[in-house]
Amino acid sequence: MIKHELISKLKTSGVLKSTSVENALLEVDRSDFVLPEDRGDPYADAALSIGYGQTISQPFTVVFMLELLGIEQGNKILDIGTGSGWQASLLAFMSGENGHVHTVEIIPQLSAYAKENVSKYPLITDNLTFHEGNARTGLPEVSRELGGFDKIIAAAEVREIPEAWKEQLKVGGVLVFPKDNGIYRIIRNTETDFDTIFFPGFAFVPFVED
Repeated sequence: MIKHELISKLKTSGVLKSTSVENALLEVDRSDFVLPEDRGDPYADAALSIGYGQTISQPFTVVFMLELLGIEQGNKILDIGTGSGWQASLLAFMSGENGHVHTVEIIPQLSAYAKENVSKYPLITDNLTFHEGNARTGLPEVSRELGGFDKIIAAAEVREIPEAWKEQLKVGGVLVFPKDNGIYRIIRNTETDFDTIFFPGFAFVPFVED
């Protein structure tokens, strides 16, 4: 499958709706983020191993989550689970030159792999900051500096949603994460009021904490 075929398939399925996500898929090529052995078919609509028990997520799933997030130009975003760096790069492209993505990875070798992949895109490298460590606590210092994140997205399934993620979300912000074999979207209406909706039927690697 080639890139345009994948995008056409995602549009036909109804998951790809917005031009901003489509443009990001066209500009940030998945083939730059897969292992050499998968470069023969980097546009397969399937999760692919990137080593260390982790994967580059299925395009359908990534697009579904990006559509739920509703990225806007200038958004400040927390990306939990850098992995290959593909999703972080899509987020950086979509949030534009005034936006910024802070991406967190606990596995040092994957963080290094992601940095190498992202370096192929000099236009977004200034919009992307890499952090290594356990993302359960989010990035409290960065969150304080920003006054909270506009969007938070996690790429691995949690047993329970860390309270820190909700606390570091701006009022009006959106948090998307996997849990219970599905995807949750939380919107923060006020300091204490959150709207939650659940979309079942998705599989993710488990959230790594050590």
